[in-house]
Amino acid sequence: MSDKLFRIFLFIAACLIPIICGGIIYALVTDAYESFEHFGFLNFIFSSEWDYTEGNEQYGALPFIVGTMMTTFLALLFCIPFSLPVALFVGEYFKGTPVAAILSTVTDLLAGIPSIIYGLWGFFTLRPIIMALDISPEGSSILTASMVLSIMIIPYAASLSAEFIKMVPADLKEGAYSLGATRFEVIRKIVFPVAGSGIFSSYILAIGRALGETMTVTMLIGNTNQIPDGITATGNSMASIIANQFGEADGLKLSSLIAIGLILFLITAVINMIGKIMIKRARIS
Repeated sequence: MSDKLFRIFLFIAACLIPIICGGIIYALVTDAYESFEHFGFLNFIFSSEWDYTEGNEQYGALPFIVGTMMTTFLALLFCIPFSLPVALFVGEYFKGTPVAAILSTVTDLLAGIPSIIYGLWGFFTLRPIIMALDISPEGSSILTASMVLSIMIIPYAASLSAEFIKMVPADLKEGAYSLGATRFEVIRKIVFPVAGSGIFSSYILAIGRALGETMTVTMLIGNTNQIPDGITATGNSMASIIANQFGEADGLKLSSLIAIGLILFLITAVINMIGKIMIKRARIS
């Protein structure tokens, strides 16, 4: 293949990405337009009704937006105490050792497990424990979904955080040690300030991963179309409501489900964009 043909091939391949992205956005906006036109954009977002009675259809995305945010940020809260120590273990305390390599391999293995496996584990193992502790009568709840979701995002947050910790210049740490600083003081006063924005961005990207999780959340959240009144209550996320009702939907209901998908797409895109910007700034600094 000549250099000219190869350049043409690369150009066509590169153009496919924005074309596909634009096509997805166009399809979502076009199919969601009926719902936004019927209910109004803001009214659709802030309405808590989800009634598909024929002749009196009322659809609103608020219960599912709230359910998504509750499960995502609760999962992040559970994730931090486990992922940050793993990142420090791999990236600082045992960097370059066989122990760190083994832990990194296991962490990557967790990232590669299909979400349906996590869902089955949560349903048959964690859910009965939640019921036995009388935390939630049915076992399925925002809390149950968040706990399993946190396990799913730990590998993403830990691996990326460890990479930023490894990027901290060695001369800064050696200078601190030469002044009599302890390992804990070096981590607190050198590693965290230098790698802090990168570590923070890793959790932003973990949030983006958790927002769109479907099967695990669908199996464990309880699937009720109402705003959860607490973390032990049941609910629905934007992804789970689409998974549960898309197959039987048509007309205005189908358009409303696609509108929820569009909102989820926009939220995820914004969060991932913020994470990418912060990673770029961390690398520059």
